[in-house]
Amino acid sequence: MKRSAWHGLVFSFAAFISAGSPLVWVGGAEAQDSEVTAFVNVTVVPMDRERTLPNHTVLVSNGRIVEVGHTEAVEVPAGARVIDGSGKFLMPGLAEMHGHTPVPQGNVNSPFVENMMFLYAANGVTTVRGMLGQPAQLELKALTNSGTMVGPTLYLAGPSFNGNSINSAAQAAERVRQQHAEGWDLLKVHPGLTREEYDSLANAAAEVGIRFGGHVPADVGIMNALKAGQETFDHLDGYLQHLDAFDSPIDVPEMDRLIELTISAGAWVVPTMVLWDAAIIGIGSVEEMQRYPEMRFWPPTTSPGAEGVDGWTRRMQNSSTAFQQNPERAMQWRRNRMQLLKALSDAGAGILMGTDSPQLFSVPGFSLHREMQTMADAGMTPYQILESGTKNVGIYFQSQDSFGTIAVGRRADLILINSNPLEDIANVADRAGVMVRGRWLLEEMIQERLEEIAESYGN
Repeated sequence: MKRSAWHGLVFSFAAFISAGSPLVWVGGAEAQDSEVTAFVNVTVVPMDRERTLPNHTVLVSNGRIVEVGHTEAVEVPAGARVIDGSGKFLMPGLAEMHGHTPVPQGNVNSPFVENMMFLYAANGVTTVRGMLGQPAQLELKALTNSGTMVGPTLYLAGPSFNGNSINSAAQAAERVRQQHAEGWDLLKVHPGLTREEYDSLANAAAEVGIRFGGHVPADVGIMNALKAGQETFDHLDGYLQHLDAFDSPIDVPEMDRLIELTISAGAWVVPTMVLWDAAIIGIGSVEEMQRYPEMRFWPPTTSPGAEGVDGWTRRMQNSSTAFQQNPERAMQWRRNRMQLLKALSDAGAGILMGTDSPQLFSVPGFSLHREMQTMADAGMTPYQILESGTKNVGIYFQSQDSFGTIAVGRRADLILINSNPLEDIANVADRAGVMVRGRWLLEEMIQERLEEIAESYGN
């Protein structure tokens, strides 16, 4: 199979993108609520299947959902915090399945880190799978997952396996064992691994019982990666490489066969549509992205370990996108990505929502709402989109915790919104509040904290 003209651009970009006091702000709640919270008279969007449950009450205690039922049938304990959900909709919190959690200079208590974690939670992102391990991230995970710091539950990949970090099959296997012992949740695969190194990684991962995902190295190919047990395929590039569909129409029968193999293997796909549109394919302009409202909540200038909006701007201005090289072929690439995403979704393949934030005008939390709109543009229904960020994520992590739907025993990660998200995906941003592991963040308090963040950056 011939290699696409865009192949080098895609995999060179993989290298391109890889290049205060402890937070006690709790939005009027204790760090770990022990009292009962009751959402009453609310329409529940349970996300177990496409349905709503009107006039329901959901009880939460100690970070877990303890009762769900019709309001007339559920007794609210005396002294409970009561949240009136009349006219509102309660859905599970969302997940960012290809996020990043940089800790500049290893300082987990820096205002930058505190702000970044809050941006996720403020947007209803209650779970993040961090996909590039760095020093101090495991400490950050302990802070957020315990409720000491306001932020999502973190699951973290260790430092990347790539052509620079791994130089032999033996080293790959040893690095797998090391990261497993250190307590990382999964291994991150980047381009550049040889087939021998990749196979050694896969075999060692199976031996110690750690999952792995990310890119598909060119020497490996997606067919071999599926057979080797790679669980997630991020960015769709491995699919397009196999289909030779970076700049020519997709071979639909071969795409369908590949999707069937994906489903049979139990693998998952993390599309990251918006970042590819903006940073690689090059749709839109830097000036337009600079004007995104959420840029107020990100540092305007780059500092050690934390790239600011100015750094994003320089990188975009100094890079050559596919659109700049050949607009017609670039748009074909985008159409292929949209077609592939729709086909994966319609076939029932496992899709996990992710944006590769924060980088290149992709601000934590806010980027997920832009991603959802692009998924809708590809033809996915609101339920299919929400499923990729809730129920599917719960299935992916089912061996580690119980969350992603609204049911008894699930982690109390919830979003209270003012309009039905199953009617229009944009309604997810119309929030009344967010609950993170049982901690209630009223939307008015969220907005106050966001303004503080903007002011701290001089925005």
